[in-house]
Amino acid sequence: MTRPADPPIGGSDGEQKKLKLLAVTACPTGIAHTYMAAEKLSQAAESLGVDMKVETQGSIGAENVLTDNDVRNADGIIIAADKDVDRSRFAGKRVLSVGVSEGISHPERLIEQVQSAPVHGGGDGGGSAETASGGGGGGKERSLAYKALMNGVSYMIPFVVVGGLLIAISLALGGDATSKGYVIPEGTFWAHVNAIGVIGFTLMVPILSGYIAYAIGDRPALVPGMIGGWIANTGELYDSKAGAGFIGAIVTGFLAGYLVLWIKKIKVPKFAQPIMPIIVIPIVATTALGLFFIYVIGKPISWIFEHLTDWLSGMTGTSAILLGAILGLMIAFDMGGPVNKTAFLFGTGLIATGNQTVMGMCAAAIPVMPLGQGLATLIRRRLYSEQERETGMAALFMGLFGISEGAIPFAAARPAQVIPANMLGGAVAGAVAGMASVKDAVPHGGPIVAVLGAVGGVPMFFIAIAIGTVVTALTTVTLVDISERKRRGAPVVDVPGGPEPVLAGVGAGAVGSGASTAPQKAPAAPAPAAAAPVAAASPADSPTDDDEVLSGYLTERTVKVRLDSADKDSAIREMANLLAATGKVNDVEELVQTALRREAQGTTGLGEEIAIPHAKTDAVTSPVVGFARSAEGIEWGALDGTKAKLIFMISVPEAAAGDEHLRILALLSRKLMDTGFRERLEAAPDEAAILEVLREVQ
Repeated sequence: MTRPADPPIGGSDGEQKKLKLLAVTACPTGIAHTYMAAEKLSQAAESLGVDMKVETQGSIGAENVLTDNDVRNADGIIIAADKDVDRSRFAGKRVLSVGVSEGISHPERLIEQVQSAPVHGGGDGGGSAETASGGGGGGKERSLAYKALMNGVSYMIPFVVVGGLLIAISLALGGDATSKGYVIPEGTFWAHVNAIGVIGFTLMVPILSGYIAYAIGDRPALVPGMIGGWIANTGELYDSKAGAGFIGAIVTGFLAGYLVLWIKKIKVPKFAQPIMPIIVIPIVATTALGLFFIYVIGKPISWIFEHLTDWLSGMTGTSAILLGAILGLMIAFDMGGPVNKTAFLFGTGLIATGNQTVMGMCAAAIPVMPLGQGLATLIRRRLYSEQERETGMAALFMGLFGISEGAIPFAAARPAQVIPANMLGGAVAGAVAGMASVKDAVPHGGPIVAVLGAVGGVPMFFIAIAIGTVVTALTTVTLVDISERKRRGAPVVDVPGGPEPVLAGVGAGAVGSGASTAPQKAPAAPAPAAAAPVAAASPADSPTDDDEVLSGYLTERTVKVRLDSADKDSAIREMANLLAATGKVNDVEELVQTALRREAQGTTGLGEEIAIPHAKTDAVTSPVVGFARSAEGIEWGALDGTKAKLIFMISVPEAAAGDEHLRILALLSRKLMDTGFRERLEAAPDEAAILEVLREVQ
């Protein structure tokens, strides 16, 4: 039943008008499934006689952008996305918000449900409380809390990586082992490099807090979130020897975001409304949050720090194994927070008394978290996004230099799984080091202290670290896998076929490249219809003919009517040999292995009997695309259970510039949702006929 205040659906005053709907599709990496959902929604709308325009927010930019006029005339908006989408432009309209997989699997149902969806109240950004919960029950959209947390983590990661690596490099090349730890002489080049890294680490915590708040309360929440995070990390403000670290930042981020949302609901005179978001709300929220943390939250943190120190002092005569396990637990718990700092300073203080074994326990536990999380991204790659895998490599490097903060992005993103795993591995490492009476003469940890001669009992020190690292990694992947199995209806990348197709070897890039879940306030410029050729090539490799297929990267030589292979690995090898016939493949085996590594991260079987294996590797000299059919179908791991009968293979060199490979994937993903196109592709009798059908992809 339509309420009087609700916008009418399909017309008014008895006039039957064609239903006009809008849609926005987006996913974390913005490649295939963004366009698959768009195409499915468009097809369903056409079959139902509904007028629909779909905006795609993909890796090559926002395309078919919805205008103010589109929104004004729309009867409802469907948002099929696994990342934040700005909803402020949809104020006063019915908005149905679901996961991107719903747009692919149930487009007709969404078109029906949006007609009775709640009316959006006009929040400023993609993270308003109303829109997070609204949606008519039609989908599996990530919760607001999850999106906000991942938004903060995605913006924090570059600060962790840059700061941590600069500190590690400066310590390795310019540091000297002293009784005060690894010290870099003041005024030297490496001291300045270290200072730059420290700035990155210092900003890491307020960035995490600020962008959690931003995802919830939009721009007015950014300042209170960042300042709150800075306060949380500055223990001196509330008489604590250590700040609250990243856990405190998560707390202040959510407090700031929801505080701003609450303030926004307060009705103010019309003349005051323009200054509310830029002056009143930030000032009130920042002041309230800052004082609340200093006087209410900060005092318990200071009390915990003081009493933990006294408690540890009373345990120095107990079992070395028990003490090592407890110190390892504390070191691993909050990585730079008050509990971590208590254990670290306790060990540091005992060095001066001649007791170096306590610091030895701490030193063995310190690198376990980053090393363990980095190892986890290697042994179960499919559980992690491309950005997380790259962060894992950086964490491994930081772990070698005793920088435990390298594991913070993982703990912040999955605290329920990562923190217990870290603590278990840290406890094991500390206990083994305590059992073996490992000693550390300097207040620092990680393999670097042993390499530079500050550790007594080096073999057992490395054994303790290795065991703790393996325990952390195995526990992490087990807990994360269990978590994903429990919510199989809403997997990490909520799309059929597993994780979004990403070219093996492609870096995550800046957070704005699709890894971030920040609300998108301004759509990026659409990519050009035909990007320039990706790599420098001969004239033969630089097609310009408008009649060529996929910019000339797919030719009759790279088409095979019938694959001989019966399984995925063999099919990839057969496709690689097919591409080699062009002369653009200089190492077939490396191409095969790169494509198989990509499959290990997550299937490229998209469902609908389609697979698009792909690789970014210097095994090819220029972009090349192949196509082949399998009459019986090949098991490719697609979640819809279909076997792959239409198989495209895309290969691009590492040095490829621009977004050509993304453009090819986007074009294919969209066109392959056309049932008629697939039928024509399956029915084409020979290579020439197949090419003729594929000319439609543009």
